[in-house]
Amino acid sequence: MTRWVVFDYGNVLSEPHTGLDALAGVLDAPADRFEEVYWSFRLAYDHGMSDLEYWRSVGKALGVEVSEGLAAELNRADFAVWLRASRPAVGLVAELAAAGVPLALLSNAPSSFGRALAEQPWTRHFDHLVFSGDLGVAKPAPEVWASVAELLGSSDCVFFDDRPENVAGAVEAGWTGVEWRGAEHAREELARLGVL
Repeated sequence: MTRWVVFDYGNVLSEPHTGLDALAGVLDAPADRFEEVYWSFRLAYDHGMSDLEYWRSVGKALGVEVSEGLAAELNRADFAVWLRASRPAVGLVAELAAAGVPLALLSNAPSSFGRALAEQPWTRHFDHLVFSGDLGVAKPAPEVWASVAELLGSSDCVFFDDRPENVAGAVEAGWTGVEWRGAEHAREELARLGVL
């Protein structure tokens, strides 16, 4: 079987999300309260909740009515921040692709964000882009690893994620899980594993 390298996206291939204050301003909400509400509905969003449902849930918790137009505005602003890729991480992805290593991306993210990310030129290096919003289940649920292994035709995968619980889930599924500590550390791990 072929050994795949599979990357998480948020805080691994992306820069950290730093736009929550601006989003809070759109809804005229206190930044700390907005952040709490933003994350409290995120798991449902990552499991397949629609964009409009998500933003209306956020708005309702903050006492703000969210129209379709406002939801679309919030979505654009949110995605613009999440789409900021980490240059060193993307460089590592390009290096692996040039070496002929099969690559996949596995992210807990809404389906709509998955479509936006797929339009980024650097994602052409990936053979597969998999998002929890499409699967209807999120990491670290066992079904995720089984679905991806079936898609790849292999469970011989090196998986990078910044969340220990997701790394542990991958290991439990028989993958090689590595906690993300930056592109250089990942490169060292891949060399140690004989991938690079």
